[in-house]
This record gives sequence, C-alpha cells and structure tokens, in this order.
Amino acid sequence: MLQFKIQSDSDIPASKQLFDQIRFAIASRQYPPGHRLPSTRQLATITGLHRNTISKVYQQLEEASLVESIAGSGIYVKTQNNEDISFPETPLFGKYPQESQLISKTLDELLREGLTLSQAKELFLGVMDWRLRCSAQLLVTVPSGDMGAGELILQELEKALAIPVELVSIEDLDQALAQKQSATVVTSRYFLSEAESIASTHATRVFPIDIYDYGKELAIIKQLPNDTRLGIVSLSPGIIRVAEILIHSLRGDDLLLITAQAGDRRQLLTLARSAQTIMTDPASYSMVKEAILAVRDDLIRPPDILCSEYYIGEKSINLLKIELGLGSTVSSEQ
Repeated sequence: MLQFKIQSDSDIPASKQLFDQIRFAIASRQYPPGHRLPSTRQLATITGLHRNTISKVYQQLEEASLVESIAGSGIYVKTQNNEDISFPETPLFGKYPQESQLISKTLDELLREGLTLSQAKELFLGVMDWRLRCSAQLLVTVPSGDMGAGELILQELEKALAIPVELVSIEDLDQALAQKQSATVVTSRYFLSEAESIASTHATRVFPIDIYDYGKELAIIKQLPNDTRLGIVSLSPGIIRVAEILIHSLRGDDLLLITAQAGDRRQLLTLARSAQTIMTDPASYSMVKEAILAVRDDLIRPPDILCSEYYIGEKSINLLKIELGLGSTVSSEQ
C-alpha cells in the first residue's frame, strides 16, 4: 500500500492533499485500472484523517470519473473506454491474414445487422475519413491555471510525433473546437472528464495520457543525505504541488525543500543560490542552467542538476502514435 502523508502545517487542505496523492497514483499507474483502493478505515489509520473526510475524497474521485464504487466490494480505479486498446495495423489483403480475418468478421456482423455491402463500405470509409480528419488536428488541453503542464505535454508530443500540436486551455476548448470540423484532443487523466464533457458536443475524439511515474527520481530522493537542500523546478505549478506532497511523504522533514516555477526568475535565482541538488523537467532545464550561471559568484559549489527525461508515460505515446496512424513504437527508452 502506498504511504500517503498529510502535512498538518500546510496551507493546502488535508482533503486536497489526499485527493492529489491518490490522483497521482492513478495517473502514474501506481494504482492501475481495476485496482482496489484502501478502505476508509485503512486510510484513516495511515493519514490520521476522519473517515468522513476520506469518504468525501473518494466521492470527488468518483465524480472526476477516476474511480467507481462497487456495492459490497469497495472503491476501484475506473477503466476508461480506451484502456489498453490494441489497434491492428492497416491491413493489406493477403499480406496480413489475421487482420483480414478481423475485417471479414466485422463485415459479417454488419451484414447480419441488416446493412448491405454498399452501406458497410460507406460506413467504413466514413469512419476512416473522420479519423483521418481528427488526426490532422491535434490539440492539448489543460486548465488555464496550469498551462505549464500543457506546455510539457506539447513539447514531448511534438518531439515524439513530429507533427504540429496546438495548446488550448480547457476554458477555451469549446470555442476552439467550434472552429474546427474535427480534431483529436489530448489531455492528462487528471482533466479527462472535463475535456470529454466539452468535446462530446463536437466531432472530436479525446485521448487521455498517463504521466511518467518518476520512479527513477523518487529512488534518488530516497537516497539523498539528511538535511540536503533539494530544489524542485518546473513549468507546472501542479507538478510542484504534487512533488512537495510526495517528497514529504518519503522523507518527512529530513530534506529542506525549495521550489520555484521556471518563469519566476527571482525565486529561481534564490533556489539556485540555496539548493545543493536541483530536480527539473526538460522544458525548465535551460532556465535552471542560466540561473546557476547568473549566481555563480555567490556559490561555493554549484548544485547538482537532475533533469527528468519525460513527462508522459511511454505507453501513452505508443498508443497515441497508433491512434493517429503514425506507427506503433517510440524510439526511446523509459
């Protein structure tokens, strides 16, 4: 069981801390689809929170379509409609016999439903045309309060897919989709239910991505000496909030944690002067290096910089490439 930690002296409400920790566990696949969440009694013992508070957190997770309650059994991580999809490659008759059989089976089912061959052909071509049009317009969406997370997603998708990607806030998504005939919307599972609600009125598909689990980085944090001054830098305030909670749950008060958004130069310079080790995302790395260079005369020893390689999980990239018809593998090692 994950060791959730609630900071009683934090400005963030205890229920919000627990909600964010469970949501991260789901988004990073530490709690995979179908996983049974701890009971309210178990979480109350671990966190010290009242069971009513934990029940409200579970209700919020259910309202966000992240979990589902099964009467008499418990709370389980919800399986999304496109969970673990396996897409066949575009078949060429005779060259791919298994795929040809799959198409033939689907066609037989359509004919049994009463469609003619001409109608089935029209349906196939219509769906293919729609998917091609959706694939030509790729939008990343996140709440306006955390556009930094969207920028991280956008940069990784542009690098992995080698196609143009547009970043739109969830607040502006409806207006953006109204101006497009069709599109594919990509978002974190954190924001999936809201994005699906907006996209449902448009000819649009929504593809949820899983974030990288930061296993390598968390392993390093566990090994840092006590009293290390650890800096966390990111474009995303959401990542920083989750990092604060996770690091405190791993090390308590053993580490002195300093955080800064990459765009806040004053705070970034303060962090560069104080931190012994700095962890950052790829999009913020150059700004961290510039900040250290700017304060080099104040430093006895420059801090160690650890840059995470990814923000999006490898499996999500692979599935999205297949979904867009761009291939089935990613040339990276995560």
